[in-house]
Amino acid sequence: MLLSFSSTSIRILIIKLILILLLTGCSTDTSPKNIHLKYGNPSQANAKDFNNYLLEKPNYALSYNCSAGIPNWVSWQLNRFWLGSVDRSNDFRPDLDLPDGCYAVRPSDYRGTGYDKGHLIPSGDRTISQTDNSTTFLMTNMIPQSPANNREVWRELEEYSRQLVSEGKELYIVAGGEGKKNVIAQGKVTVPSYTWKVILVLSNGNVEQTIAVRMPNTEEVARTDWRDYLVSVDEIEQKTGYDFFSALNKNIQQKIEAKVYQ
Repeated sequence: MLLSFSSTSIRILIIKLILILLLTGCSTDTSPKNIHLKYGNPSQANAKDFNNYLLEKPNYALSYNCSAGIPNWVSWQLNRFWLGSVDRSNDFRPDLDLPDGCYAVRPSDYRGTGYDKGHLIPSGDRTISQTDNSTTFLMTNMIPQSPANNREVWRELEEYSRQLVSEGKELYIVAGGEGKKNVIAQGKVTVPSYTWKVILVLSNGNVEQTIAVRMPNTEEVARTDWRDYLVSVDEIEQKTGYDFFSALNKNIQQKIEAKVYQ
């Protein structure tokens, strides 16, 4: 039995098909899947390179280095949405999202080394829920930090960041370690020579400025101020080889990354 269609029905069907093709092909939604990579993936981390392995969590993103046993960098958004009043969970644990063949660092690997299990995204930046806070205690978020670095200057900059948020700012932060000072855990975990952090500051949705620091990962930073270690984002890029905030307009990116925070 042959089905018959009127010329009007055929025209309507063709128009519908054209509209579907236009809507599919002309989509302009280029927003990242993960808000924490909104302004770029600094090292083009991906799911194939075990030394630049992309892990995307609901509350941050990171590039993990399986050979070094530490993250290359961790990137996260910080605004009032993420801040609440939950207690610090302290449930340090291996990250089960690492690929097969990549050693999952354990909290015990730091025991007796003299180094802190140092958060890159701090516990204090994720206090809206116990689940969000707990995720910051995954070992893929840790680097070996000297106690003075972790508990003094690094912590003070973390607190300053949250102070900016309390004043209505929105921040996009990337932090990591640089160099190789030592190894622990029978060579499975690298101790970086420096810790660094770059912060993009937005006010009312508009890019305002950047903050960048590079701190020695030693006890010599005790009783110093985080402002003593201010540098430009350009300098951190030169030291690490990463490209921060690449999603910004290039003129804006070049201008703000050349300045040292005042």
